[in-house]
Amino acid sequence: VSAVAHLRDARLAPEQIRGAATARRLRREGRASRAQARGGRAGRAPQARGRRKRSALRLLVPRFVLTPSARGGSEEGGVLRPQPGRMDRETRALADRHFRGLGGGVPGVGRAPGRVAFVSDPGAFSYVDFVRGFLLPNLPCVFSGAFTQGWGSRRRWVTPAGRPDFDHLLRTYGDVVVPVANCGVQEYNSNPKEHMPLRDYITYWKEYIRGGYSSPRGCLYLKDWHLCRDFPAAAEDVFTLPVYFSSDWLNEFWDALEVDDYRFVYAGPAGSWSPFHADIFRSFSWSVNICGRKKWLLFPPGQEETLRDRHGSLPYDVTSPALCDTHLYPQGQLACPPLEVTQEAGEMLFVPSGWHHQVHNLDDTISINHNWVNGFNLANMWCFLQQELRAVQEEVSEWRDSMPDWHHHCQVIMRSCSGINFAEFYHFLKVIAEKRLLVLGKASARDDAGLGFEQAAFDAGRITDVLASLVGHPDFQRVDTSMFSPQPKELLQQLRKAVAATSAP
Repeated sequence: VSAVAHLRDARLAPEQIRGAATARRLRREGRASRAQARGGRAGRAPQARGRRKRSALRLLVPRFVLTPSARGGSEEGGVLRPQPGRMDRETRALADRHFRGLGGGVPGVGRAPGRVAFVSDPGAFSYVDFVRGFLLPNLPCVFSGAFTQGWGSRRRWVTPAGRPDFDHLLRTYGDVVVPVANCGVQEYNSNPKEHMPLRDYITYWKEYIRGGYSSPRGCLYLKDWHLCRDFPAAAEDVFTLPVYFSSDWLNEFWDALEVDDYRFVYAGPAGSWSPFHADIFRSFSWSVNICGRKKWLLFPPGQEETLRDRHGSLPYDVTSPALCDTHLYPQGQLACPPLEVTQEAGEMLFVPSGWHHQVHNLDDTISINHNWVNGFNLANMWCFLQQELRAVQEEVSEWRDSMPDWHHHCQVIMRSCSGINFAEFYHFLKVIAEKRLLVLGKASARDDAGLGFEQAAFDAGRITDVLASLVGHPDFQRVDTSMFSPQPKELLQQLRKAVAATSAP
């Protein structure tokens, strides 16, 4: 339901319709935000495609001992899925202390670190190492191509010369209709999209290359293709879900509903790019280059505030000379330089929660990308949703006294802009919570998510804290929960009891 249509259905008086422009802006910004907030991103101007030396800003992390659970896997639905890494009791205690210390808050990182960690050896880096080194401090890292060497997409989608294998993609997926963005056209802070068969896009891509990376149609970029959703039983083993990202509530939730997912394929020529944005719901994301290279410009949480213009809007392109205009961008001189990462073919980049970024394809590039949420960034997601609701309420505050069910309408507008509201957030928490309660309740219970006991206990604790905040929120208390099962307070009581039992000696 669009914001404007919903406001009209509320039968506003003529003087109230004056605010419809505000509602339209909210809808446009929400649409632009959802269009941007997806998996892997891409770049702007074509660059020389010769291989470059690795950035001097790479840092090798210490070589740890890999946990045995991070090895191996099973094939399911055309995707190789490893057994998730196990959280041990010591790491769970460390994580619990970390979040107790935050007291429900979401810290910023401040200035970007001077270098990005580079993880080179799959045999010397465990799930627990990733939790301690990157999830808890919310810092980015790059995994070497050795982590993705066995992926079917890296074998089949790429020619021996390291370029996209158009012939294979045409044979396998040619008739699939895919979303394509025009990188040369700005639509609010995103790009307009159209849909076309993959074979038509590949025909365009070849012509674009032959034309010296130029076309009257502009620079088109295939973005947000739900390959896993559209081909749940694909014949080829496209990728192996990395063990480090296996606690993925966002896709676990959508898989349970069998409706959608947040798994994407991106593909485009050198020069294609994605504008400045943060990922949807302040999710984590990971991105693997199947072929080609990307340049990432990463800003830690809070730094984006210095990039807002005098109207409070974030820039479309952080490389634009306009950002030097102190009249238009009054805080621009306070902005710190971004963390710049060149991601090579086969490498896997972890983008932490709330890090705004802009990405440029340096070569003809194909990437696989996921957005994901779990206990380590759930509070970030909840904070973001509260901010979104406050923004809606401020924009339509003039109608508060004259609009029947104003709070309900704000929730509907929030969903139109952000893709979720408080009621749906409760349903998300409920689905994950019930799965974790099953794992904690019976040692013999089927563990569909492949979790260990300590991971399930940690998850339940994080859901408990956020659900308690949701239940106590005055705007959630105005939501009609009469049809919810279980009732929110009942679920909260179940979780508290289960978490207390896991802490018992």
